[in-house]
Amino acid sequence: MSDTAKLTIRLPREDLDFVKSYAKAHRLTVTEVIDRSLRQMRSAQAEGLSPEIGAISGILRNVDIEEDSHKAYLERKHQ
Repeated sequence: MSDTAKLTIRLPREDLDFVKSYAKAHRLTVTEVIDRSLRQMRSAQAEGLSPEIGAISGILRNVDIEEDSHKAYLERKHQ
């Protein structure tokens, strides 16, 4: 974060408690949690993805899945 600015926001107590405990559990600051979330949303938007898909899109990034292997996987799974 090279050029930063300070922002004060109001959140429901429940959301504030959640983000604080999430940050602590992941050894992050609240600022880092928000920064990462915003970067993820920005990246998803640039790729033309909905926020929901953008949130999970990194899971399969740079993975080449062939249709036949996926069909075989589903067949094994549902036997």
